[in-house]
Amino acid sequence: MEYLKKLPNSVREAAGLGWTVMKKLPLALGLGTLFPLVMSLANRFFPPEGTAIQIAKHIKSMDILAIATAVTVWTAVLTVAIGCFVVMMMKGHAYVADAYELADSERPKSR
Repeated sequence: MEYLKKLPNSVREAAGLGWTVMKKLPLALGLGTLFPLVMSLANRFFPPEGTAIQIAKHIKSMDILAIATAVTVWTAVLTVAIGCFVVMMMKGHAYVADAYELADSERPKSR
């Protein structure tokens, strides 16, 4: 069986915003991961004033916030990448689907 057989005379649409967004996603992923990491490390090197328990609680809270921010950015980038992929596939060539013979396609059943 031959998969992804192109339809003859199918026209591929010009690339649009999907490719532009897709090219910027690695930068967004890198910055979205790096920024929370830098903020968490800066929090460790320059802790706020207070007792040892308050400082530990603040650092722990900032680490949780950094992890949550990074995971949210990863999820957003993945969602946008899936959307861009779908748009790029829809703008591509048309493909032949498997034939499905209908028993009553030419003559409808009579009741």
